Amino acid sequence: MWKVGMPEEIGKALQSVVDRVNKAAARRSKALPALPPCLVAVSKTKPPDMVIEAYRQGQRNFGENYVNELVDKASNPEILESCPEIKWHFIGHLQKNNVNKLLGVPNLFMVETVDSAKLADKVNSSWQRLRVASTGRLKVLVQINTSGEQSKHGLPPEDTVNTVKHILSQCTALHFSGLMTIGRYGYDLSQGQNPDFQMLLSRRKELCDSLNLPLEDVQLSMGMSNDFEHAIEVGATTVRVGSVIFGNRDYPNSAANTPSPSPEKKSKVVSEEAAQKMERLTVSEH
Repeated sequence: MWKVGMPEEIGKALQSVVDRVNKAAARRSKALPALPPCLVAVSKTKPPDMVIEAYRQGQRNFGENYVNELVDKASNPEILESCPEIKWHFIGHLQKNNVNKLLGVPNLFMVETVDSAKLADKVNSSWQRLRVASTGRLKVLVQINTSGEQSKHGLPPEDTVNTVKHILSQCTALHFSGLMTIGRYGYDLSQGQNPDFQMLLSRRKELCDSLNLPLEDVQLSMGMSNDFEHAIEVGATTVRVGSVIFGNRDYPNSAANTPSPSPEKKSKVVSEEAAQKMERLTVSEH
């Protein structure tokens, strides 16, 4: 069951995040591409009412982690009517058997988590069949596992160039837009710059040097609620912010709904078990 927050609080929180994004961008090195950061409001586990309110406040890019939840939410009649210019980003792990379902989402703007050439091929062929005739190429990011954790999805960093080269040469229905990482949770910035962000920056440079791509044409999606300002300062062009805008998430029937004294817990994804449950979640419409 959805828990609805107060609309006026969403407006205040969203404006605060937008201000922080702009200030972080102003602190960015002039040596970095001058791309205005894109704020993706991550609305997972949140009701359509909250998406509509954030849209009313000027937000256009929204992110979802689970295919079923995105399908239900993007197809919600109130969202379709009230949010005609909404741009949905899929930011969760994508299994091949869910590709067709995902690509049927109204106003799908970008898939940020292509993590293999085989998945790229599947998305490419499905998009050609389902949508490309009327909507053009689908924007995709290649997800890199910068932390090397087995619990994280994404390409090994050393496979970045070959995978992007494959997409550019073989996946004509896709528009390669950049790289994405989740990274290790709870990194202490007092220890210096986040190594996951630095890894993504270095892979972009390697990629651009190898394939002769302009740096400004390769976006970097990195940074979440607890570190998006630092991510922007070092070069992020897209940040994914959820709980700071919409409040803490509620995971029905999962261990992730249990309070934790750790502040980092708020930014962690659900366990694999909880993720499987969320994948089957059916959104209650209002």
